[in-house]
Amino acid sequence: MNLTAIASKALDGVPPSDAEILFLIELAPDRLPELLAHAHRMRAANFGDEVGLCAIVNAKSGTCSEDCAFCAQSGHHAAESPEYPLMDAEDIAAAGARAKAAGASRFGIVASGKLVGGADLDGFEAAVRSVAAQGLVPDLSPGILDRGQLKRLKNAGLRGYHHNLETSASHFPKMCTTHAYEEDVNAVRAGLDAGLYVCSGGIFGIGETWDDRVELALLLRGLGVPSVPMNFLTPIPGTPLEDRAPLSPEEALKIIALYRFLLPDRQLRICGGRPTVFGPDRRDEVLTAGASGLMIGDYLTTRGGDAREDIAAVRRAGLTPAKE
Repeated sequence: MNLTAIASKALDGVPPSDAEILFLIELAPDRLPELLAHAHRMRAANFGDEVGLCAIVNAKSGTCSEDCAFCAQSGHHAAESPEYPLMDAEDIAAAGARAKAAGASRFGIVASGKLVGGADLDGFEAAVRSVAAQGLVPDLSPGILDRGQLKRLKNAGLRGYHHNLETSASHFPKMCTTHAYEEDVNAVRAGLDAGLYVCSGGIFGIGETWDDRVELALLLRGLGVPSVPMNFLTPIPGTPLEDRAPLSPEEALKIIALYRFLLPDRQLRICGGRPTVFGPDRRDEVLTAGASGLMIGDYLTTRGGDAREDIAAVRRAGLTPAKE
């Protein structure tokens, strides 16, 4: 098979066949630079020289009812994690202002938990208005919202709804037993039906196979999700995955490139676990592997990198921060 031909077809809107996907997965390690170069050109064809920069605030933390094996905020695990109720809208807005000063154009309000009660819904509505007033694009990651809640928040100025599927339907039961995968898929569909910019992706390095990775990408493509966050496991003490080794940089880069082949026109945002997998010495490489966005600043319960260094890396790659 010909790698250039597969890339050209993908750019023309023809997805790789099953045999071509297997070819990409089994590509010899010494051909990784070639794979990354094709993914980078594919990214450039769809996004030009722009890189989307987003940031988040952990607006409500800990004691989550779900038992996701990788998450420090689960009430089922012994991990040490901050615990506090939903922050005031003013404090969330202040965090947004700091993110904007650091270079972010989108700002996500993230809250632990599966379902949203009335008091928190009021708080989210106020927070969305406050973030929008900062001149940022307000996104929200609150768990599962119903259509009425989505409509109310959209009317308040919400632009993006974030709800990760995390992994494939096949692998999900090994990672979470407290809710069904279809609940997450339906939440994504509800966000899309509401006309919101839906951000939904997964976490890699949690014991999934390459088939699981492909299965997730194809589902996201079929759903029509425009933005795909790509997270990499940071093993956290007290969680069931605390002893799992992080992915190598080479495997993580190959995942990013494969996703670009499978999702050529979707925003691929590299988020949690980036410092763990790539460290300070290889942080630039994601920008030439097919990624079109970065999360800057800290993550939920783990530290991120220096936003100034991330923006410097964007410029070193000959790219510019997008004004989303």
